[in-house]
Amino acid sequence: MPTKKKSKAHRPPQASRPHMPGYGLPTSSEGLLPWSWAEQRLKKSHNYWITTVKSAWPDTSAPRKVSPPNVSPHTMVVWGLWQDGRFLFSTGSKSRKARNLAQNTNCVICTEDADEAVIVEGVAEIADVPARRKFLSAYERKYKFDMKGMKQEIFSMKEPVFAVRPRLAFGLWEKYFVEKSTRWKFQPGP
Repeated sequence: MPTKKKSKAHRPPQASRPHMPGYGLPTSSEGLLPWSWAEQRLKKSHNYWITTVKSAWPDTSAPRKVSPPNVSPHTMVVWGLWQDGRFLFSTGSKSRKARNLAQNTNCVICTEDADEAVIVEGVAEIADVPARRKFLSAYERKYKFDMKGMKQEIFSMKEPVFAVRPRLAFGLWEKYFVEKSTRWKFQPGP
């Protein structure tokens, strides 16, 4: 019987040391954190920080001048889930996060506990309906929050649910910072 191939999205990422000159990190791979350490923290975090990039012209009602667009970062707290190797969260379609991600899908997700920080650099995409169904039931359980009033808009794709596919992640454990700081690189998704 043929064995099932593992999906690229579920292959463990490759661990290495982060590039942090001057911090005294070892050059060997001894002591690197396992990806399971990061996933545990991504799953248990209650609040997450998301940073998106503003990519609109500062004043859209005025004629555009030669000056460049506003590309400053925007950081906000969100609720969400680590599900199937991606970070999923919902937001209003008119929110700054949603508008930023519509223009630039690059973003950063961070867990709430900076003593055992997990930082994920990734690309946001619109989650499909099966991912949204799975997300909503788990989200309601995790946050004890009734999404009944929003389900129709979410399932009809009128309101966004984003799935952030990681490219890079960092695990920084304050207690073992020098010995265990880890960088994970992900294979490109399907």
